[in-house]
Amino acid sequence: MAPKLQRRSAKQFRCLDVRRRLFPRREWPQNATMPVQIALELKLEYEVKHPDGADFVFNIHPAINVHQDVADEHLHISQAVVPQIAVEHGTGSRFMRLHANAGPLIVRYAATVTIDHHLAEPDILEEVPVRCLPLEVMPYVYPSRYCESDRLLKLAFSEFGGLWPGYSRVLAIQHWVQRRVSFVSNTSTSTTSALDTVLDQVGVCRDFAHLMIALCRALNIPARIATGTDYGASEALGPPDFHAYVEVYLSDRWYLFDPSGSGIPMGFVRIGTGRDAADVAYATIFGTVESKAPIVRAQASGAPGFTVPRHRREALSTVEPQPVPDSGCAEFGAVFAAAVAKQLPS
Repeated sequence: MAPKLQRRSAKQFRCLDVRRRLFPRREWPQNATMPVQIALELKLEYEVKHPDGADFVFNIHPAINVHQDVADEHLHISQAVVPQIAVEHGTGSRFMRLHANAGPLIVRYAATVTIDHHLAEPDILEEVPVRCLPLEVMPYVYPSRYCESDRLLKLAFSEFGGLWPGYSRVLAIQHWVQRRVSFVSNTSTSTTSALDTVLDQVGVCRDFAHLMIALCRALNIPARIATGTDYGASEALGPPDFHAYVEVYLSDRWYLFDPSGSGIPMGFVRIGTGRDAADVAYATIFGTVESKAPIVRAQASGAPGFTVPRHRREALSTVEPQPVPDSGCAEFGAVFAAAVAKQLPS
């Protein structure tokens, strides 16, 4: 017996139409670049002051996903402690927890990281309506501790509300942040937020990232922070260091942006991924501890089969796609305005 044909509803046709406009398969380019290989070395040095010791949570292991492979890992801890390592499955971030005794603590980590970038033509990347976003992307639309997007709505819509939605509007946000904020070391603290950066107009990489993320979210564009190393940064900015950059969800993937403009995104190793810096600190310390500046080295391989990172015209992604669910977009009874209204409990 021939299978019975199922008739699609008007709602399903509307959802399919949205998805076809957002994700035209015939326009997606093929990757045309060799992978990047980075030799990564980290050294963290502390002095634990309290006689009862201190607890540490480190986020220094590169994430592992289909676009980033980690090999030849070496971890050395100066004290005789056994760390616990856990993986956050949504992002691949790896966290290491340990209890250190009083006295010096040195943590060394080294690995070879291979990154296979996904490249896309920027002009075809579109913003996705909130009703069509995958549920796992939704947390990156909301305000967070350092990214007060709800307090930047007026600024965001005044500056960018009239621009054509898509990659070009996100790039305009990045350029605006770079024009308005100056990179100056030691100008922010652990409490500096996106709103502070708007007012102070100075900061370091995480401050640039927080401001760009907040402005994107104010326009209902999902955005999040990622950490790695500042590959390609000028020596004038100081010795190599950890680095914070931005990922924005467009079409069906997270794409890289570097609002501070201090590095070469193609050379960014992914370590942590989160809503803001509160989720991705390379070290969270519970106790009385003195710390020294981290020592960071990231060296790209020029061996056959690998490419040296450089600035690219194309949009870059280092995570797998997160497409709109097969069930399509949610349907609402009314048309939503561009602004966001929240109902809070009294």
